[in-house]
Amino acid sequence: MAFWRKATLSRIENPCFLIFLIIFQAIFILLLYRGSSSVVLQDHLDIPNQVDYSKTQDVYTNLSLYAPVPDKATMKYCTSDTVMNVGPLTITFDVLPSERTIIDKNPYVQSGGCYSPPHCLASYKTAVIVPHRNRERQLHHFLYYLHPFLQRQQLYYCIYLIHQTGSGPFNRAKLLNVGVREALKDDDWDCLLLHNVDLIPENDYNVYICEEYYPKLMSSAIDVLDYSLPYWSFFGGVTALTPEHYMKINGFPNTYWDRDGENDDIAKRIQIVGMKIVRTPLVIGRYKTVGGKQPSDHPQEIIRPQLHTRETWKDDGMNSLDFKLLARKKHPLYMNITVDIGAAPVISPQGKKEGNKTSFGNL
Repeated sequence: MAFWRKATLSRIENPCFLIFLIIFQAIFILLLYRGSSSVVLQDHLDIPNQVDYSKTQDVYTNLSLYAPVPDKATMKYCTSDTVMNVGPLTITFDVLPSERTIIDKNPYVQSGGCYSPPHCLASYKTAVIVPHRNRERQLHHFLYYLHPFLQRQQLYYCIYLIHQTGSGPFNRAKLLNVGVREALKDDDWDCLLLHNVDLIPENDYNVYICEEYYPKLMSSAIDVLDYSLPYWSFFGGVTALTPEHYMKINGFPNTYWDRDGENDDIAKRIQIVGMKIVRTPLVIGRYKTVGGKQPSDHPQEIIRPQLHTRETWKDDGMNSLDFKLLARKKHPLYMNITVDIGAAPVISPQGKKEGNKTSFGNL
């Protein structure tokens, strides 16, 4: 017995054996993560390593083949046999599609912008949340392309348009917090897909589902950023988080107005709580941008928050969200949620800090 104890101890103390053990454990954890992450849909897709974007197809190609089954009682879950992904998509903004055109080309989209595959049972539920104000041209292109894009992936989904009233500075992150709160009233979503209205996906292999363990950057390659990451911690444009991810970081900050700094704050929150950012491969996560800047009207100087996320994230987010719900109306192509989120703090002509003193509560 002493001999075997000594032999075992000697093996553990051997540096080569320890290195082998560490590598083996790392490989095992990696395989475990890769095998369990988004397994519901990823096994449907044989994603290519190289993609030729000079050869594209219309996003509506073969979509009419997704027809209702005669007997819904016999409907089975969607599988790889029913997926019709084509890869690179033809994306152009030369002609502005009318609302009627979009509705006619998407006959199975229900009032409120929800869709369930008519030919099989969806195994995944995604809420697409879009912050918005005065960007009707971008919205038409977005709806024209995104509805068929999502239908090709055989998801159950709803599109939520969170509209900010007024002409003051835009607050994207706070609108997303509102959208998450409102969407979670409707369903137990598997994934929250947070989407800029001016970004259009170029490849339908970019599946709009969440990773199980970590938040995911979907828009890893945007055309105006030369189809590359502007910096490694970038977490903007189109992102995917489970409700658990979102609540773990206390949602997004409410204090960033006029698109200034919230992406870095969110990335820092993810790091603080011990998560990391997963990114769609550059060859798949490509997006085109519909032109046009977000309108803004803030003659007074906005007070910009300093990036002290470690000190502020627990108190600035979902637990401090205040807004007034003005309207919640089903549109044929989306759920329209109109809100008053208050005013940005500004420096008055007298040099004093001014801001919204009204608290609307968590409506």
